[in-house]
Amino acid sequence: MTETNRDRQTGGPGQPATRDGHPTEEFLRRPLGSTGLPVTPICVGGGPLGSMPDLFGYDVSAERGTETALAALTGPFNFLDTAAGYSDGESERRIGAALARIGGVPEGFVLATKVDRNFATGDFSGDQVRRSAEESLARLGLDHLPLVYLHDPENISFAAGMAPGGPVETLLELQREGIVGQLGVAGGPVALMAEYLRTGHFSALITHNRWTLVDRSACDLLDEAVSLGVGVVNGAPFGSGILAKGPAHFTKYAYRQADPEVLRRIRAMEEACALHGVPLAAAALQFSLRDPRITSTIVGVSRPERIAETARLATWDIPEELWETLAPLTAPKDFWLW
Repeated sequence: MTETNRDRQTGGPGQPATRDGHPTEEFLRRPLGSTGLPVTPICVGGGPLGSMPDLFGYDVSAERGTETALAALTGPFNFLDTAAGYSDGESERRIGAALARIGGVPEGFVLATKVDRNFATGDFSGDQVRRSAEESLARLGLDHLPLVYLHDPENISFAAGMAPGGPVETLLELQREGIVGQLGVAGGPVALMAEYLRTGHFSALITHNRWTLVDRSACDLLDEAVSLGVGVVNGAPFGSGILAKGPAHFTKYAYRQADPEVLRRIRAMEEACALHGVPLAAAALQFSLRDPRITSTIVGVSRPERIAETARLATWDIPEELWETLAPLTAPKDFWLW
């Protein structure tokens, strides 16, 4: 087999990227939209390291979570995403413990979190947003949050989100006070996310489960975000796990049971990948990485070794003909989340 340019860059199929024959220490950083924050094309997702067994199906101990956070903070990616509501703040606590071990946030590293509603009462008021941000600072051991997202605003109406004294107005106050740097919005429904972007208050967007090998709901949203100068971060490229583990081992997409037609198409994708010697997970991840509209892609990790594994998947050699085979296997629009 003839060595390709991609092989020379990556050390061959399935091998880490190299520079002058040695593994790269970091992936190329790009500004996240108008935030000006330079980030790597992969963002480590902090949800699993906090232990979320109801979503992911397994527990993660406090020590393993902290060690995973340490690996994220000192690895090849400079971007880590968490949220106040992940495991009732446990993700942030473990990241905070890792930060304490290494003496704070490494230079040039971007740590992002999200303000959440009160999960017990449903309160998503401005006062709750302020409490959420302040509690995040305490758990992380920081006095400033460089990037904060309004998290899952679909749990209230757009009018409530934008009301005087409400969540968005409070985020803007926190920004003026210097507690928060850049503002983003992170959620599901694409039409609602577009409404928030059009306010002009947000410079970053997280969309999840809506731009994958299976679901293309977010296509117009990505276009609009780019046109507005909003940095796009794509979450859940594995569709909550099925596009990494395969349907023989996991049958949920976006945390719910996948339709038989969706499962059939994912099995066909997995078979096509196998014919080319490509893991389904590599194709799922690189589907997002190769889109020029997406600045960074979130990959949740629960073990330190997952950092290196993610780097290998990101640099796996994938022939163009495989993309041509996968394209028509996308689920029909009726199955998309929107």
